[in-house]
Amino acid sequence: MKVYHKPSCITCKKTISEIERMKTDIEKRDFFKEPFSETELKKIIKMTGKKPAELLRKRDKMFKELDLENSKKTDSQIIKLMIKYPGLILRPIIIKNNKAFVGKVDVKNLK
Repeated sequence: MKVYHKPSCITCKKTISEIERMKTDIEKRDFFKEPFSETELKKIIKMTGKKPAELLRKRDKMFKELDLENSKKTDSQIIKLMIKYPGLILRPIIIKNNKAFVGKVDVKNLK
């Protein structure tokens, strides 16, 4: 299982400790220190089965500054913004069996 996270994110910390309690092998990556490539992020978004706009953190200050609530951006434009401003990406991202789960996830359902 892979977890993409931000170390200071409370939701990320909780999720990682729950996964560790399940004694599951976990590979962690801080995507702020090791940013996603555009190809990588597109692959992850595809694994979620969601649109890029559904994976934006609405509480991030860049979300408000870029007025993403009201702007009509293409999926490609949104992905480029997510690469440029990783804080816009909903987290944590958990990858298991070629499926990606994003945000607050009940890890008991990932077994």
